[in-house]
Amino acid sequence: MKRRHLTIFVVLASFAAIGYGFYIFEDEPKKGNTCIGAGTAGLFLLGMPLFLADVSRGKKAKDYMLTDENIRKMQGKEPKNTENQ
Repeated sequence: MKRRHLTIFVVLASFAAIGYGFYIFEDEPKKGNTCIGAGTAGLFLLGMPLFLADVSRGKKAKDYMLTDENIRKMQGKEPKNTENQ
């Protein structure tokens, strides 16, 4: 199974658990809260890291960091030349 399929499965299972928790909340509040909490934890502790790992594969982390060089590129300024000082 590819990572993308695993990510989709985890996200759908988490949303299903949250929906089921809200559905049974009236009859069994304790079990409903457990399902809602498990779905939320699965979404943010499993689904989000899997998604971010899948999307960021092959990209350089340095390109997304706010270094002095990258800030100057965004502002359109020339890089400082400190060799003359």
